[in-house]
Formats: sequence, C-alpha cells, structure tokens
Amino acid sequence: MAGAEHKTVVIADDTPFVRDRFKAAIEHAGHRAYTVRSAAELLARVRADLTDIDLVVVDLRLPHAGGVDLVRSIRRLDGGRLPILVFSGTINGASEVRDLAGLGIAGYVNEYSASQQILPSLAPHLFPDNFNRRHSPRVALGIPVAYRYGNTIAAAVTLNLGRGGMAIRTMSPLDSSTRARVRFRLPNSKRDVDADARVAWSDRRVGMGMQFERIDAADQAAVEEFVDAQHLQHAN
Repeated sequence: MAGAEHKTVVIADDTPFVRDRFKAAIEHAGHRAYTVRSAAELLARVRADLTDIDLVVVDLRLPHAGGVDLVRSIRRLDGGRLPILVFSGTINGASEVRDLAGLGIAGYVNEYSASQQILPSLAPHLFPDNFNRRHSPRVALGIPVAYRYGNTIAAAVTLNLGRGGMAIRTMSPLDSSTRARVRFRLPNSKRDVDADARVAWSDRRVGMGMQFERIDAADQAAVEEFVDAQHLQHAN
C-alpha cells in the first residue's frame, strides 16, 4: 500500500463532472487520483497497480459493466484486499446492497457531495488505522453539533455520520488524538446524543473526524438505526 501520508485513489465514473470533482478534491489534499471511465479501464488499472492503490470509488453503472458483477471482478483480482466505496446513486435496490455487503465493500459515498464534503467522506477509508468505522456506511448529514475539550465549548455542523463516528465541518479543527465530548441530536429525535470521542483525522481545509470511544448503549442503537435507515433509503 502507499505511504501513510500520501494515498492513491481510483475514481471510476463515466460522468466527467463526478470524476473531475473527486479528482480535484483528492489532489488538493495532497493525494494521488486516477480516473477511469469504463469497467475495462478500471480492471486494467487495478491489475496494473494493485499494490499501490489505497481506495477504489466506483460507479456500478459503468459502460459494459454488470452492477455487482463489477465488484466481483475486482475481488477476483485483489483477493478482497482493496477498500471499495460505491457511489450510492448507482445502487439498484436493496438486493444489491446485500450482495455488496457479502463482497466486503467499505461503504457508500454520494457522487454529488459538495466538494468540501468529499475528503471527509473518504478519509475514514483512506486512514482506517486511525478511524474505527465499525464496518459502517456513512451518510451525508448536516446537523448542529457541540463539542467540549478542556474548558472550551465549540459549535459546528456535521458533514457525515456513521455508526462509529462523524465528520465535522470546521476551519479550526482540533489536533489528531484530542479527546472531546460531543453532543448532537438526530433528525426527528427529541433527545440529545452524548459521546466521548477522539479526533481521528484533522484537516484545516475541511474539518475533522471524530471517533466515538464511549457512548450510551441506547444512543449507540439510535445512531445505528438512523444510519442504516438512511443508507437503505438512498439505496432504493
């Protein structure tokens, strides 16, 4: 795999708008991005650069590709080692979600995410050793969040939420490994969720990722139910 600081991402989509935005966001963060437009190009890239690729982001509706079969083809080449994210808008029903889970994909990402949300949505998969994803998809979500560190309380807005943590949009992120107490309220809920968390990644251009380290069991269940429901809704 590539070094810890500079990662290599393959973006497979036949829409220039999607490819170019993801490529620009990844390269702006100092990483390498390869773009491909077809299933044949994608499989050739994986075959040629398998040991150097850190993440594949794929459109399941590439020309001449057969949906989940495309991921199966990647798995035949990589032996299950590559993290694969699927563009959520290319999912065709809950049955594909189940099949993809069986193939061990890392999660889903919205191909039309705002540019400033792209890196935070990819970071947990690019730096898995620093972010406990709990094998959870992440959903784009902009809700208020407060976090306390030491005697300071700050307010911000989330970028996305997963079972094991969240990304927060802020121009003043905390340093990596800083511990903080976060409080937020899920949409349509009447109670706050509190969690002890640790900063898993920090980037002053986009924000920071918070990994939950201690959270009430009922709150954890509520977060998981919300994330799973949103994930399935976007897949249908």
